[in-house]
Amino acid sequence: MRRTQLYLEEGVWEALHLRAKQEGVTISELVRKAVRERYVENAEQRKQAMRAFAGIRRDRSDIGDTGVYVRKLRRGSRLHRLAR
Repeated sequence: MRRTQLYLEEGVWEALHLRAKQEGVTISELVRKAVRERYVENAEQRKQAMRAFAGIRRDRSDIGDTGVYVRKLRRGSRLHRLAR
């Protein structure tokens, strides 16, 4: 575990202090829990959602070969714009 220091607005500190007292934990524990819930646990849920979504349209038959389709989408005036 690493130590860090935070500056909190008075109202935020008071709310955390009250909640910590009610739950019988420290303000530090409340902050660690909130950070885990917001940035760690949700990150894993987002990864799982992206894995489930990847390739969801791979069985489409209306666009044919996806490689050809993507090259067609990318075709355009890009090189022409760069040559100006």
